Amino acid sequence: MKKRIITYVKNITGTLFILLVTGLCMLLFMNGTLGYETNPLRWNLHNEGPYVFYENDSTVSVNYIQGNKKEGFSVAKKEYPINNSVEVNSHFVLDNTEFTIPLDFSFETPKAMYSDGNKIIAISDIESNYKTFRDFLLTHKVIDTNLEWIFGEGHLVLVGDFVDRGDSTTQLLWFIYSLEQQAKKQGGKVHFILGNHELKNLQGNFKSTTQKYRAVANILEKQLFDLYSENSFLGKWLTSKNTIEVINGYVFVHGGLHPSIAKTPYTLEEINEQVKTSYRKGYYPKKEKQLLTSTKTGIAWYRGYFKENLSEEEVTAPIKQFKAKAVVVGHTIQNKVKELFNGKVIAIDVKHPEDYQKSWPAKKSEGLLIENNTCYRILSDGERVML
Repeated sequence: MKKRIITYVKNITGTLFILLVTGLCMLLFMNGTLGYETNPLRWNLHNEGPYVFYENDSTVSVNYIQGNKKEGFSVAKKEYPINNSVEVNSHFVLDNTEFTIPLDFSFETPKAMYSDGNKIIAISDIESNYKTFRDFLLTHKVIDTNLEWIFGEGHLVLVGDFVDRGDSTTQLLWFIYSLEQQAKKQGGKVHFILGNHELKNLQGNFKSTTQKYRAVANILEKQLFDLYSENSFLGKWLTSKNTIEVINGYVFVHGGLHPSIAKTPYTLEEINEQVKTSYRKGYYPKKEKQLLTSTKTGIAWYRGYFKENLSEEEVTAPIKQFKAKAVVVGHTIQNKVKELFNGKVIAIDVKHPEDYQKSWPAKKSEGLLIENNTCYRILSDGERVML
C-alpha cells in the first residue's frame, strides 16, 4: 500500500512538473510574460490629468483630479478661452515628475508621404507605458533629460497601440502631443500612426482599458467614451491622425497590407480618408468597403504576414503599389525586431516593460532605426544591430 502511494505521488508530481515546463515553454514561445509585484502607485489618482474638454466653440475646461480614496476625490476645473495661450501640466506619479504642454487648438491632418532622407526611429505597441517610452527616447537621444526634442529633422514614427492595457495612458498621450509640437520647431516630425487600440478607444470599445480609467471617468462625472470624444482635446487630436504613411520609401502601418489592396486603385490619401470614416463607427461586417477597416483584413488589424501562407509576390505587390521598399508593422508580437520575406516586412512589435508591474521573464524595449538606407534593430541599452 505504501509503495502504491509513493508511486502515485511520484506520477502526480512528474505529471505536474511536465505540465509546468510545457506551460513555461509555451509562454516563452508565444513571447508571453507572467506579471508580479504590482506597484500600488498605479491607483494614486492625485494630480491625475489634465483632461481637457470643449465647453463650447470658444472655451475649454482643464480638469485635474485631486484627493484620494480614503478622504474622497474632487476635480480642480478651470476654464480658458480658446484664443488665449493655454499651458497644462501632466504629472507622472511613479517618479513624481511632470512636464508642461502648451496647447494648440488647430489640428492639421498630416501628409501621407515624406521623402527627405532624414533618420527614422520607429517603435510600436507601447501600451500606455509612459516611463518605458520616455526612457527609450532618452537612451536613443531623441530627447534630453528635460524631455526636450534633440532629434533635429529626424522622424519619430509611432506605429500604433500606444493606449490600453497600461495605467499611464494620459501621460503618454500628452507626452506624444508635446513632442509633436517641439519637433515641428526644429523641422522634425512625430508620426502617430493609429493602431487598432486607438481605433477601439475612438469607437467606444474599452475592453482592454484598465480599471484606473473607469475610475477617472467616474470622478470626472463622465463616461469612458467622453475621454476621447470629439468634445475632448485628445480625442479631437487623435482623429486628425493617419493610419498609413510612407516615409523615405518605407510604408508604416500598424497591422499590415492585405494582398487584395494591390488589386485596388487606392492612393495613400484615399486609404487614410476611407479608414477615417470609421474612426467613430464600431466595426461590423459590411458587404462593401470592409477591406481596409475589417478586424481581419483592415490595415490596423491584419496579421497575414504571420498567420497566413503568403508568397513573397503577394507581400510585395501592395508595397510596390506605393513605390516603397518595405512595410514596417507592429500589432503581432515578436521576440525581437526582425525582417521577414527577404526584408520586405519589418516587424517591430515586442513586449515592452510595464510602468507599474514587474514581469517574468523581464522584457526590454526595442525599436527600429533607418539611417542612410540601412535598417538597425535598436535596443534599450543604446546598442544598434544591423538587420
